[in-house]
Amino acid sequence: MNRRAVVLTGGALLLAGCATPAPPVDTNGNALPQVYRIDAKTAEEIPFRLLDAVNSLRSAKGVQTVAYNAALNAASLTHSRDMAVQNRPWHFGSDGSSPLLRVQRVNYTGTFLGEVISETYQTELETLSAWMADADTRNIILDARAREIGFAWYQEPSGKIWWTMLTGG
Repeated sequence: MNRRAVVLTGGALLLAGCATPAPPVDTNGNALPQVYRIDAKTAEEIPFRLLDAVNSLRSAKGVQTVAYNAALNAASLTHSRDMAVQNRPWHFGSDGSSPLLRVQRVNYTGTFLGEVISETYQTELETLSAWMADADTRNIILDARAREIGFAWYQEPSGKIWWTMLTGG
């Protein structure tokens, strides 16, 4: 009987060790946001997940899919880093540059259509969902004239992420 109790107790302890710990909660019992850390493997996957999600949303609305454009990606990365330096999400660079000027600086040859930005600790898909919940940013993402996008982020050591998406036609 003692042997059975030891085996059962040991098995229960092993299973308990495999359980995921409960997320931290605030004083009201609500789950606190978790920091989304972007490691090298995740960084490789993010562009594909985001592009697939954007194109699924566009297809569902009956508009043409988009493809990445290297110049728009470069302008997006520049702005994500610059927002972090300024510590505020807004559409103007620390040098006063507008999104239009930034895409011109990277020699984008298409027509600039729009920019969406975010400051968050959330994933790219949670960020896209927030963009889609707002009419202004949703209209940029679903613009039927768009044929290309640029997308990039910058993650601070604290975990805060600055996301930028540019669209062009």
